[in-house]
Amino acid sequence: MASTLVTGAAGLLGGEVCARLIAAGHRVTALVHRTPDVRANDGSAVPARTLTGDVSQPRFGWDDELFAKVAEAHDLVIHCAATVRFGLDEADYRAVNVDGVAHMLELAQAGEMAVLHVSTAYVCGARDGVIREDDPLPDGGFANGYEASKAAGERLVRASDLRWAIVRPSIVVGEHDSGAIRQFDTTYAAFKLIAEGRVKHMPARAGATLDFVPIDHVAKGIVTIAANLGGTSGASSGGTFHLVAGQPVPVADFTGAIGAYSQFHEPELFAPEKFDPATLPAIERRLFKRIAGLYASYFQRDPHFDDSAFRQLGGEACPATGKPYIHRLIDYCIEADFLPNA
Repeated sequence: MASTLVTGAAGLLGGEVCARLIAAGHRVTALVHRTPDVRANDGSAVPARTLTGDVSQPRFGWDDELFAKVAEAHDLVIHCAATVRFGLDEADYRAVNVDGVAHMLELAQAGEMAVLHVSTAYVCGARDGVIREDDPLPDGGFANGYEASKAAGERLVRASDLRWAIVRPSIVVGEHDSGAIRQFDTTYAAFKLIAEGRVKHMPARAGATLDFVPIDHVAKGIVTIAANLGGTSGASSGGTFHLVAGQPVPVADFTGAIGAYSQFHEPELFAPEKFDPATLPAIERRLFKRIAGLYASYFQRDPHFDDSAFRQLGGEACPATGKPYIHRLIDYCIEADFLPNA
């Protein structure tokens, strides 16, 4: 039975990963920082042993004795810890998404642990078209500091002499069959502003798409890859795996789905070169700058993430994520009172 350390275990993805690992027979230590609760996506408590630490600090802020004890006790570390907020200072991204990876690798090296690192599919930068799992990381062209920092973290993992694998989710949203999600943050914050009509105008390039991937597909994929990283086969070792829908939704279909609800507002889409946020009404301008505008670049790209390596490993293709799925996501937001019913 594998003994696995999961960093970022109190987060949305980390909690669901812990729940599925335990169900698969792993002994799990859940590393948490400020939030002590580890919960699955359905809100249920996860019966994992918890350990407090700060990935941004050398040795996670532990003394030498605890550091050595944790390193010796685990076979695998799944590194989910990251800041996923947009619009932060470079120093904030570096502290968690780059230095945090370096500190995780130091722990793994001390314990000769395998490493499963959670990155993002959007390390591809502003590229359009087919994005393959084995494409080289770009040197630039990232839309924001988050993407750049995740690429930098990947480079550290690749440069290590440990047994490693990298997983790249796309835009993680609610569970496939129900649309349920435990917490509404990041992308959902911008979605709420748009649906409620507080941001009525968005720059969007013709043909742009969004790759929304259900959280259950991502968490299940991580467990599959983890199972193939340890042991004698190590089939996933040295691999990069897209955990994506692979069925990009046109931006116009997404905004049209919002407009299909009478209580919501379908935003007006403008070609980026014709969009000037300075012309927006004052309140909308502030909300666009602070939240919605941080995600505007995703309305201007058309990446098609290939997940052949993951499926060849034995992972299942993501189930359909077209218009009916988008409506399930919206319906759950209404059911959970995140969006108004009328």
